[in-house]
Amino acid sequence: MRRGNRGNRLWAWQTISALVLSLTVSLSGYADDRWTQAGEVLLYALPLTAATATYTLDDPQGRSQLVVAYGVTLSTSYVMKGLIERERPDGTDNLSFPSFSAASAFTSAAFIQRRYGWDAGLPAYLAASYVGWSKVYSDRHHATDVIAGAVLAWGVNQWLVEPGSASQVALVPTQGGMALAFEVKF
Repeated sequence: MRRGNRGNRLWAWQTISALVLSLTVSLSGYADDRWTQAGEVLLYALPLTAATATYTLDDPQGRSQLVVAYGVTLSTSYVMKGLIERERPDGTDNLSFPSFSAASAFTSAAFIQRRYGWDAGLPAYLAASYVGWSKVYSDRHHATDVIAGAVLAWGVNQWLVEPGSASQVALVPTQGGMALAFEVKF
């Protein structure tokens, strides 16, 4: 990564603008209503944003880590769906747990935050949360399905993605177990 904090802030605002523009332009399609459509747009916009960031910020190492994190998260989610066989709230099938959509959206958000900091990560997490909410709202998933997909994605990113220089969140071993530590550079 070659850009500093100022470049990350600019990139964060460009990301927000791109997501808002994609929502505005793409609110037509196959989904039942605008709330669900917006979630579908963000579901595809988030991984595209994460991948684009690796090119925009000249980060080939991050690009490789993103691909591996996606592969591990989505394949794990797929295998878990087949093993657990939880029925969807709308009754269409038994592939509800964990939410594949939430796993995908939160893989993007967790990657962006871990690699490029909270300036870009916060809007990505908000967008991923909206994707998860839209899946619950449309009766495609239970809230626990979405939470499981998000936790899976976050954990895989903590394991496979090296943090960038803007900020870090880490699990730190303690005498009594584990602690969540934050490092933010001002």
